[in-house]
Formats: sequence, C-alpha cells, structure tokens
Amino acid sequence: MIKILDYGVGNIQAYLNIYKYIGISIETAQNEKDLFNATKIILPGVGHFDYAMDKFTKSGLRSITTKLVIDEEIPVLGVCVGFQMMTKSSEEGKIKGLNWINADVKKFNISKDFVLPHMGWNTIKIKKESKLLDMIDNDSRFYFLHSFYIDSHDSKQNLTDSFYDINFTSSIENKNIYGVQFHPEKSHESGIKLLQNFGNL
Repeated sequence: MIKILDYGVGNIQAYLNIYKYIGISIETAQNEKDLFNATKIILPGVGHFDYAMDKFTKSGLRSITTKLVIDEEIPVLGVCVGFQMMTKSSEEGKIKGLNWINADVKKFNISKDFVLPHMGWNTIKIKKESKLLDMIDNDSRFYFLHSFYIDSHDSKQNLTDSFYDINFTSSIENKNIYGVQFHPEKSHESGIKLLQNFGNL
C-alpha cells in the first residue's frame, strides 16, 4: 500500500486523484499507526524548507518514516520541497535536513535573463536508466516551481538533470530513495506515468 504523508504541506488530493485514475491503491498517513502496512511512501512538500521540516517533525511522522526508509528500505518518493528535505541542509533555512541523501540545497544564482522562482515547464535529461522513468523519454517536460535546487555530492545518484541558466539535478535515485524537484502531480501524462512507475516498483 502506498502511503502519502499528510503533515499539512503539499497537494495531497492531486496524488489521490491520479492513483485512483490509474487503479493503484493509496492512503494518507497522518500518524505512526497509519504507516503500519506501508510498502511505499510519498513525501510531498511545498513552500519554505524550515516550515516544512518543522511541520514534519511536529507531525510525529519523522522518526517512523526515517526508520521505514533507512532501516527497512521501503521505497520513498520525495517531491519538490519533500525532495529537498531529504538532503543534509538548505540555504533557505537553518533547520537540518533528514540526511537521507548526500546532497545540500542551494539558491539559484542566475543571470538577469532568468527570474525566480523557476516556474513552468522544463525538460529533463536522463543520466541513467531507472524503473522510475520507464517509458518516459529523454527531454520529456515536467512542471517546476522552485527557487532552490539540489546540489548533489554523488553523481552516481543523479537520475536526471534540467537546465535553468545552470544545469541542476532534477531527480535522484539512491537504492530505495527517489526524489524529484518537479511536480509529477501537475505534469500531465509524463507525471502520471512517473507516479505509476513508482507505484509499480
């Protein structure tokens, strides 16, 4: 059973609608008991890094989710700020990240020809094969909304890159840990396919 973490941050309903549409079971998790039968976990997130980390910690879901992801190696998909929360730290705030992946979060330092936030459709460049990207073509377009990006310290975990004045890591795969900077729930056919692929891992 896929469990999407409902800690007050993220568009939960959009994921529920997509998985209902493709016929894969999903439930929300608001506490430790809700994660009892989790076989996969989605960590959504929007807004400020520190706000999301604080909400996640106060929800009571942080410790049990870390145990399931790190100790039991249950597949997890972090989305947007949920992806950024998996890193060591973020330039957006002072609270430490979950430290699930070897990366940090940095603010775009871009030219005047580019504006922040990076908002709208952008392509991905696939760096390695992955079941998460099965039947998704190189240069597929996904929807982005962010002013900070993942600075990956291990190129082997980089799944895709994207370009916005600089090349940045737009998704990673490290064993059972997956993260995407874009919003698959807003990315039409490509996003639906990615969420289906995650459900079928």
